[in-house]
Amino acid sequence: MSRAVRVVLALSGGVDSAVAAVLLRDQGYDVHALFMRNWDEDEDGYCTAAADLQDARRVCDEIDIPLHTVNFSADYRERVFAHFLAELRAGRTPNPDVACNREIKFGACFEHARRLGATWFATGHYARVAVVDGRARLLRAADRGKDQSYFLHTVPGELLAHTIFPIGHLPKPEVRRLAHERALPVHDKRDSTGICFIGERPFAEFLAHYLPARPGRIETTAGRVVGEHRGLMYYTLGQRQGLALGGVRGAPEAPWYVAAKDLDRNVLIVTQRSDDPRLLCREFDTEAADWLAGTPPAPTFRCTVKARHRQADQDCTVSLRPDGGLRVTTELEQRAVTPGQSAVFYDGDVCLGGAVIATTTTAETDATAARKL
Repeated sequence: MSRAVRVVLALSGGVDSAVAAVLLRDQGYDVHALFMRNWDEDEDGYCTAAADLQDARRVCDEIDIPLHTVNFSADYRERVFAHFLAELRAGRTPNPDVACNREIKFGACFEHARRLGATWFATGHYARVAVVDGRARLLRAADRGKDQSYFLHTVPGELLAHTIFPIGHLPKPEVRRLAHERALPVHDKRDSTGICFIGERPFAEFLAHYLPARPGRIETTAGRVVGEHRGLMYYTLGQRQGLALGGVRGAPEAPWYVAAKDLDRNVLIVTQRSDDPRLLCREFDTEAADWLAGTPPAPTFRCTVKARHRQADQDCTVSLRPDGGLRVTTELEQRAVTPGQSAVFYDGDVCLGGAVIATTTTAETDATAARKL
């Protein structure tokens, strides 16, 4: 009898990776589960790692597969969290989930899986991989509402070629149904939300332990002082909630939005126009890109882009800049394109790659330039 091919699955203790484990086992693989701990601090009870580990153990006991545990917290702090803090200090809005996939799940964890004898590495991500002409392509999940290819765009193609996403072809309700049908102990566990190392705790409360507060003025786009902010790192472009600006004298009873950050003056600039020119752009530049194929499709090409995870696809033209970054021009005006976030490019269902947004050319920038002519 031939020996089964070993797959090491990153098991989080949630329903998605639990169903992935069952599907792999049913397909005849020698499935080993690997539970990662990426964050050690739990002074206030917000971290769920201990409970998640217990859930992972219950799943493995139920389906009779071995469970390995590993602590990557030092790697996480050095390779993900330090960058997260540096980006916040610079006034940008980073996406640590992208960095975690590249540095931890498909970095440290992938290498650990190989040391455990894995031929294949698997996760419970909603995404798909197809091999065309010997090269792996990252595809969107069948369930567009749950698709996580946006967060996987920096994973090298040579690693994806050895990766299985067992639930990428399934809609979320079917995953839940399978979990219930197989009587998995996590079948009714709710999905995790938020940044993994913050959990359900208030963001500002967490961040105060690592970045000193720098309160400053809140000004309107006309320069009127209307309040005080807690620190620019707590805010992002287009943000509406949490500004504490109700009842400003002489202003309409309408929502306020973050329009810009003035780092030099430590000033948060706000507007009551959701379509304020400072929030609108059709052109932005990025840092150097990560391409799944190793190289861009062409020096200039057309595709669609997501400037944030939940955004609908936007038609655009992408041009390589001499410094290695990209110039992205969208057909329609975009709102609150945010430096530090990722712009991810698609050709239909195929994820081409992506890059971190560096600067934007807003409608206000264009108007200012026009006034100078």
